[in-house]
Amino acid sequence: MRKPAPRSRREPTIALINIVFLMLIFFMAAATIAPPIDGDLRLVRTEDLEGRAPPDALVVHADGRLVYRGAAVPDARAYMWAAYTNRGETVRDVRIVPDADLPAPDLIRLGEALRAAGAERVVMITERGLE
Repeated sequence: MRKPAPRSRREPTIALINIVFLMLIFFMAAATIAPPIDGDLRLVRTEDLEGRAPPDALVVHADGRLVYRGAAVPDARAYMWAAYTNRGETVRDVRIVPDADLPAPDLIRLGEALRAAGAERVVMITERGLE
């Protein structure tokens, strides 16, 4: 009796190609679903930042304009009233999204004004550096 010739085991490359293709489609679809915060806003770049979604963030443009949920806000007190006080919530973390060209002294003054208006902590949302 002869032994049957050993079969060579083929690697399942088709399955691997299918998985990679499905991942590609998923990431392409996910990238188009998330809208940008604001078209003319450039985020500050940092490394190793704990990521958080900015649901009630105050957007600060380079010229000092304050925007909350698409509407202009005159100052920090008005933002605190619109975001927290009129809803009866306790203020813990106030999130701000500053433009990269906003001068640092203006950003510090805004943080101090938010703290004076009742914020326990001011968190700055930035862009994570990938380099």
